[in-house]
Amino acid sequence: MDRLLLEGMTFFGHHGLYPVERELGTHFTVDAELELDLSVPGSSDRVEDTVDYRDAYRLVREVIEGEACHLVEAIAERVAGRLLTLERVHRVRVVVRKRPPLRGDFRSIGVEVSRSR
Repeated sequence: MDRLLLEGMTFFGHHGLYPVERELGTHFTVDAELELDLSVPGSSDRVEDTVDYRDAYRLVREVIEGEACHLVEAIAERVAGRLLTLERVHRVRVVVRKRPPLRGDFRSIGVEVSRSR
């Protein structure tokens, strides 16, 4: 199966277990791999024969900027579910990262989920 890659999408959301996270918000980074057959659009060169990455980006943005979740796991699950609504997509892999509200040298925490129809 072929893959459409959307890497390093960054959005601001109000998710988190702690009230301060939900109040102040933070940046979330999302990577998504959408598995689908790309042979037809590879030959036709027509966006109508593939998944328009703008649609996938919009779905991810709606989740991150939308209703708050307590856990990064829940965010990743919502993103995966939304991406699987795209007609040609058979399987997705989603990685969601955020900077945790912890002291010390800590770049990010993240979750990776894989889901299929």
